[in-house]
Amino acid sequence: MRVLPSERVMASATQGTGNQGTPVPDSKLELPPVISRAEVVAFALVCLLVIVVVAVLYLARAFFLPTTMAFIVGTMLSPAASFLERYRIPRALGAVLIVVAVGAAVAFLVGLIAAPAMEWGSRLPELGATLREKMHVFDRPLQLWQELQSMVGGSETLASFQLPKFEWVQPTLEFLSPTFAEFLLFVATLILFIASWKDLRRALVLTFGDRTARLRTLRILNEIEIHLGNYLLTVTMINVGVGIVTGVICAATGMPNPAGLGALAATLNFIPIIGPVAMFAVLVVVGVISFPTIGGGLVAAACFAVATFLEGHFVTPTIVGRRLALNALAVFLALAFWTWLWGPMGAFLSSPLLIVALIVKEHLMPVNSPQLPED
Repeated sequence: MRVLPSERVMASATQGTGNQGTPVPDSKLELPPVISRAEVVAFALVCLLVIVVVAVLYLARAFFLPTTMAFIVGTMLSPAASFLERYRIPRALGAVLIVVAVGAAVAFLVGLIAAPAMEWGSRLPELGATLREKMHVFDRPLQLWQELQSMVGGSETLASFQLPKFEWVQPTLEFLSPTFAEFLLFVATLILFIASWKDLRRALVLTFGDRTARLRTLRILNEIEIHLGNYLLTVTMINVGVGIVTGVICAATGMPNPAGLGALAATLNFIPIIGPVAMFAVLVVVGVISFPTIGGGLVAAACFAVATFLEGHFVTPTIVGRRLALNALAVFLALAFWTWLWGPMGAFLSSPLLIVALIVKEHLMPVNSPQLPED
């Protein structure tokens, strides 16, 4: 009988140690990490909590939207109240003065925008007919498209250019304008928040018993106040510049009411992405209606597009990007989410809320980024 070499080795090892065999080495392979049931349950509970919070914020937006707006705007304006305190102006009086000054500035912008808007609103049928006449230049392309559809067997639905109906104007205005109760809640909360911000911050810090937690909370609150104040100041200056440039463009190209269009551009530019696009559409419509030719009516819109491109790609990243490095995808997703949740006011709050979330995340969940291996 032929003996294999492996059997010889095992036999010799057995003879050397008597009847006791050598233990077999552990040959278990490394198994991948297994997700435990507790982790699945914890993840499911977190998802349910997020869904419940979003549902509550959506259903109770009449309360949460004005109060959140007051907290964010109040945090932005708190440095101004602290500045007035240095000149021995009581913080409560300073809060009232700041809110009145901001309200006067907003009322001035609304006055510049409201007068031409009301005038154009009263002339909607006439303006619609004028725009329809100007759009006859597209009859030939629409006819070619109709012939192409008939060749491929499509339905002939574009017989002529049709303007959208203006039935959306009143629901849109009702959606954009808050109720009196929401406005009153916002103003009262804003004044009280600015007046008592120092006491609120002290109470939040003293809530924690641990010294480390207190220092962390103090750093978070200080960074939120500084970053939001810088954000409001820089973005306001940039938007005022955009409004001035837009007004100059409209005046140079002969557009009607350049001051109102400039104020509208400055106001809409507070809303990222959506604001400049909406302003471009407004300039296109106003230009096409006001000028005898379509080419002449598009000059102001084209100049505005160039100005906003330079502002969005060079001016704003240079000024804001050094202080607040926000990822473009994160800004877009935050804008989409808060606009869906709270409408235009949510779009205005999207960037400040993203800044607050990033600051809290950096302090509560610090990440030690490892060094990437060299290629």
